[in-house]
This record gives sequence, C-alpha cells and structure tokens, in this order.
Amino acid sequence: MERKPDSVGTIITMALFALIVLQVMMVALHASTVTIGYSDFQRLVAARAVDDLEIGSTQIEGTVKMPAAAKILSASDAAALDKQTPPRRFTTTRVADDRLVEQLSSAGIRYRGLVESTWLSTLLSWIAPVLILVVAWNFFLKRGGPAQDFMGIGKSRPQVYVQKETGVTFGDIAGIDEAKAELQQIVEFLRNAERYRRLGGKIPKGVLIVGAPGTGKTLLAKAVAGEASVPFYSISGSAFVEMFVGVGAARVRDLFRQAQQSAPCIVFIDELDALGKVRGASVTSGNDEREQTLNQLLVEMDGFEPNSGVIIMAATNRPEILDPALLRPGRFDRHIAIDRPDLIGRRQILAVHAKHVKLAADVDLGELASRTPGFVGADLANVVNEAALHAAELDKDAIEMSDFDEAIDRAMAGMERKSRVMNEQEKITIAYHEAGHALVAQSRVHCDPVKKVSIIPRGVAALGYTQQVPTEDRYVLRKSELLDRLDALLGGRVAEEIVFDDVSTGAENDLERATLMARHMVERCGMNERLGLATVNSATTPLGVEGIRYSENTAQLVDEEVRRLLSDAHDRVVKTLTERRVLLERIARRLLESEVIDHATLLGLMEEPVEGQPTAGPAPASGGQSDKADSALA
Repeated sequence: MERKPDSVGTIITMALFALIVLQVMMVALHASTVTIGYSDFQRLVAARAVDDLEIGSTQIEGTVKMPAAAKILSASDAAALDKQTPPRRFTTTRVADDRLVEQLSSAGIRYRGLVESTWLSTLLSWIAPVLILVVAWNFFLKRGGPAQDFMGIGKSRPQVYVQKETGVTFGDIAGIDEAKAELQQIVEFLRNAERYRRLGGKIPKGVLIVGAPGTGKTLLAKAVAGEASVPFYSISGSAFVEMFVGVGAARVRDLFRQAQQSAPCIVFIDELDALGKVRGASVTSGNDEREQTLNQLLVEMDGFEPNSGVIIMAATNRPEILDPALLRPGRFDRHIAIDRPDLIGRRQILAVHAKHVKLAADVDLGELASRTPGFVGADLANVVNEAALHAAELDKDAIEMSDFDEAIDRAMAGMERKSRVMNEQEKITIAYHEAGHALVAQSRVHCDPVKKVSIIPRGVAALGYTQQVPTEDRYVLRKSELLDRLDALLGGRVAEEIVFDDVSTGAENDLERATLMARHMVERCGMNERLGLATVNSATTPLGVEGIRYSENTAQLVDEEVRRLLSDAHDRVVKTLTERRVLLERIARRLLESEVIDHATLLGLMEEPVEGQPTAGPAPASGGQSDKADSALA
C-alpha cells in the first residue's frame, strides 16, 4: 500500500491564493472607475446617457451610454471612459439635490441605493478569511504532526511496498548468487528473529549494497521486501536534502518514526552517496544542510534497538566517498559487493530476460553470454529488448541470432549510421586501419580472438570497429598478455603508416587507451625494470585529496618508460604487418567488398596460401596518400 501525501496544506494554500486574487480584482475594478463632476452628471441625466445608478449618501456610481455621453463630458473624461470595456462605469460626489430622484424617475433611469462599506468592514473583509485559514491550519497540524511540518516540508515521502506490490522475488534475480545468499539471511532474520535471538545474536542494523550502475542493487532490495512480506520504505538519498536548513534532519526523524511504528520493516535508501559524503570535504557553506542531515541519520541509526525489527538497507556505486562513521559496525554492519557478472552469471541473466520473449531455435544464450563481457544486468536486459524490437521491425515470428548480433553491436558501438557516407579514400583508410587491428590481434597468442570486423559507421564517432570476445573471464593479466593487447591497439595506426606512409585521426582513441595501459603497467603494477617494485600514483581522489607524491626525476622516469613500452610495441607491430603484408591487403580488400567480416571469414582469409609479397602499389585514390596505398585496389 502506498502512503498518500497529506494535501491539507495544498488546499489551504490554494484557498488563500484565491482570496487574494478576488480582493485584488475588486480593487482593480474600483480603480478603473472614472470620476466625473456633479454638473456633468446632471447633464448626463438630462440627456438620459446614464443607467444602473447606485445612490449613496456621499457618492453616486453608475454606467454611461456611449457615444451620447462623449458629447457632454470633457475630452479627458470621455477618452478615459472610451478605453473601458462595457459597461463603462463612473462615480461622482453627491451634493444636496432634492429633485434628483424626481428627475431620474421622469427620465426612466434605473437606480437603487448604495450600501456603503466602512473602514472597519473593509478591514474585516481581509482579516476574517485569513484568521479562518490560520485556525483551520493549526487544527490540521495538531492532528497531523508537529508544527515544523509546514506544508509537509519536514515529512519524508517514502514509497511503501508490500510483497504483492513489488512483484520481485529472488527467483527474478540471477548472476549474483553470493549477494542473494547474504540477503536471504536478512529475510530469515525478519521472518524468524527468535531463531537468532535465543543464542544472544543481534540482527544487523544496516546492509550496504555496493556495485556498479546496473548491477541490480535496487532490484535486490525489492526482492528482499517481496520475500520477507514486510513493509518496504523506499526513498532516494537526494530526497532528504533541501534548500531549507533543518528540513533534511526532520525528514530523517519522520522516516524512522514511521519505520518504528511499522516494525518489522525494511528502510531502503537508494543512492546513499547523495546524502552520506565525507563531512568537511568542502569549505562552502552549502554543505551545512547535508551534513546536518547525515548527522541526524547517524544518530537515528544508533538510537533504535538492534532487535527492533527495522533493517536499514542502502545502495551506492561510490563507496569511496562515504563518511567512515556511516560504514562502521553498528550502523551498516554488512557490506554486500555486487560485481559485474561472469560468463555463467551473464547466461543466467539472459535466461531470466528470455522468459518474456519468443526465441528462435538458433539462439544460443551461451554464445551471447561469451560475446558480452563486462555487461551488467541492465545492459543484458537492454540487449534482449533491442533484439526483440529489431525482430519485430523485420516482422519476424521469433527473435533470431542475427537480431541479437545487431543488438550487441548497437550496445557496444552505437546505432548504425546509414546517413554517414564516407568518400572512397576514407573508406580505404578505415579498411586498412581495422584490418591492422584484426591481423595483429589474431597474430598474438594472448589476445582475445576477433569476433567481427566492420567498417560500417556506428554511434557518434566510430567509423569502424574490431570486436574481440574473450574465451573466458579473466581477473588477473600477466605482463605478456598486456603487451599483446598493446600491440593490438597499435595495429590500426601502424597499418596506416605502412600502407599510406601517412596517418589519420582515426587512431586517437587507440592511442589514448594504449597510453593509459602502459602508464598503469609502469605506475601501479611494477612491470618495469628501471622503476622496480615501487608504485607511484599522482591521481587525486574524488574528494580532491592528493595521492602519493613522487619526485620530478621519478615522474620523468615514468614518462620515459611509458614511451619506451609504446615504442617497443610499435616496432613489434611494424615487423608483424610488414612480414604479413599480403594478409593485411587481403583482409582490407574483403572489408571494402563486404564491409563486415566475421570470425570464420577472417580465419579463412588468414589460412589461404600466400604466394608472395607485393612489389609495387598503384596510385592512391583521389590523391593525398602515398603510392603504397593502391595495393588494396590492385
């Protein structure tokens, strides 16, 4: 059941606003009335150019008839009345005139008495409604909560779920078995707390779920609520922090008060890093409200009894910036880390999402899992959905493997850009670039096999790509494996150098990744003889705190060794592509013909016999490149 927000404050505010608008309209209407002289009024009566008069003891109000009144009144008064929209109202000060009523009756002009308001009645017309609203406001505040809950600002607005509403159980979650096992124990605490209390054990106060975006942190929390059949309070960390000082702390108190009344229950705070950042990390005063809110959260978590049945769950993807006081035992007793799923986990996740779609017989979930390394649960769900949409677009009866191929390519490289038309020379350059990547990767023992090579533009900037798929999940890489990966990254750039004797901007991302990999090897992994086993780190933490410092000589040595690693990799790739130039030409030529090469086709091209090295090349297409470029068109 979802808790409905209190709308009393909203109703009262709307009523007050309507009152003010009504009073302003009455004042504006009175201000738009034109004041004329009594002599002009007598002439208007004689000409029967007035009507609907309201006669008071001191003034007379009514409407004039245009254009008859314009001939009698002064030019300024006539112009002022003419600007009004009918009825055109006027007012005049009444003088002693005993014949006025007789004149009006003989002229057939309608009139009535004017009820005049005193200053006291005018004042009461403003104050009385306001007093009524204030009294009603205080009455509802006394019934609904403390006075600090002005218009509900101090109220937390969590969504309350029970089992039938979450619709999520542990059966809907796959690929993170260890995290499920940890949380299943939490469910047992809630279902059968006496089983653990009889030996003196205390139920954990808090559970912190840590993991990359999309790994299923929020889904796990919903599954716990669905399995335990207890109220589930869900609120975002950013919902506590407002511009008003003290509001966040009030919302924390209100949330824990609700939780204590509904115990046993689960309170889930999503994106805890929005609330629980390290205190004192910034000198700006804007953090006072957030720090007060965090302090109140720490106090509340210490305040309730460990066996009260209230369990605090929170999720974050940035645990490194959380305040240490929030992470200590007694607050968040358990930390559950959710890693990216491995090969088996990805297959299980795909199987869960595949239950809701219609698959063709040729779909192999194991193959799809092997082609999606590094994908989290949200990514895999998106792949299944994109494949279903692609199959529906082609009016298929079931989702085929080709639809998943397109979905994976879209997830990795972006949408196919059919509107981006490359000229012939750019197409040749991209073909040799990707052929260089593919040939070097297939020539290295420790590189992942090439699954697909394409020169079809995708995404924002990708004019082509070489897709490598690991045969197994790897968590530790040796130096020899990293060096082979460096070679594969430089394969495209070196191929351009050899074929065109020139380079393009297409290797920008490759060079950036290669430089980062080489620097990581030198600075952090000790994979360098000159630097030895020492690790250096000049980076800063997310809070701006400086890391380990080192001397300028060490910094220069690091730069030299990074350049040496890249230079050695460049020399190795030049040797490989020079010796296997015929294969490079063959792969590039096939790419120019078909635009896409799969793994089997690539292996077939590399296994064909090599008759000899090319001796000369034709002229470059459309000029601007070296004479070496034309072997692809020979």
